Amino acid sequence: MKYLFMTLCVGAILMACGGDDEKPTPNTVTITCQPETLAAPIEGGTYTIDVTTTGKEWGAFTESEWIEVAANNTTSQKGTVTVKVKANPMVESRSGTVTIKSGAARKTVTVNQAAADKPAYYCPDGYSLVWHDEFDTGSELNANDWTHEVQNSGWVNNELQAYVNHLSPGGTAVTELKNGKLRINCFKENGKVYSGRVYAHVNQGWQYGYFEASIKLPKGKGTWPAFWMMPVNNDWSTNPWPMCGEIDIMEEVGVVPNEVSSSLHTQDYNHTKNTQKTHKMTIPGAEGEFHTYAMEWTADAITTYVDGKVQLAMTKQQMGSSHNQWPFHYAFYPIFNLAWGGDWGGMNGVDESALPVTMEIDYIRVFQKK
Repeated sequence: MKYLFMTLCVGAILMACGGDDEKPTPNTVTITCQPETLAAPIEGGTYTIDVTTTGKEWGAFTESEWIEVAANNTTSQKGTVTVKVKANPMVESRSGTVTIKSGAARKTVTVNQAAADKPAYYCPDGYSLVWHDEFDTGSELNANDWTHEVQNSGWVNNELQAYVNHLSPGGTAVTELKNGKLRINCFKENGKVYSGRVYAHVNQGWQYGYFEASIKLPKGKGTWPAFWMMPVNNDWSTNPWPMCGEIDIMEEVGVVPNEVSSSLHTQDYNHTKNTQKTHKMTIPGAEGEFHTYAMEWTADAITTYVDGKVQLAMTKQQMGSSHNQWPFHYAFYPIFNLAWGGDWGGMNGVDESALPVTMEIDYIRVFQKK
């Protein structure tokens, strides 16, 4: 009987183990990539990653703005990812990732890029590049970075132009990329004037940093080009203009050719009271030639520059620390626009024979402290 009891127990244990083994296992997806690491030289290049997955579909993405990816044969278990790495303009090496996804599975390929021997462009001491657009890819602005304003004429400042999203009703571009430049076009069509106003990273912006753009201004009585900044996600009902703050890095009106200005607008300091903080500078060739306009913005000061020369320099101590005096303590986003007429651009009338006109931007670069 003792022997029979032990035999029954062992049999029960074996039956229990066998039952566990026979339970179905979850249908897991595996991904393999070759290579698993990419090493790019300073000048960048194009690379291919071979992808194999047990999933039915797959895709690829990157969060590095200097890397572009395109997935091929995504409905097959074997495919490729084309990886384009842009040139590294800075004297610091950088690392990014390409992620392959299939179902819940993820596989990451690291992309390492060497540093340039010398920077391709000016970077202030203690800063590093966080975003830029050189306008050298494609024919239209990247919708992930840029947002067009859409408004009828008279929306602000009694301006005469209507702002549209990329194309006028007749199909003419108010913004276009051509020869490595962003062109903002202002023209008359069927009796109406159309132009462009675009925002960079309108929902995120940046709080503090060094902002720089190279711009060629148009000629003509009535033109009003600008490079400026406004606050992100502002509640206009509780924090209206000018309480919210406005930073004008560069403005110019064609009725006063080549005189560029920078201004700060706040509740206590604004042009409706004639108390705004403004500085003007005449730059021969501002109309028709590229010049560099920049601003350094910290918690305690804002300084604007034209071709490296100080234009406007104001500190929080000079203006006052209250919100009505210094509202520059949250994120702002950059704006490019070309207005026609209005309170300032049209103060002495407009000359429609000057139309069409174009404002050109060679690049915009944003740096923040390391």
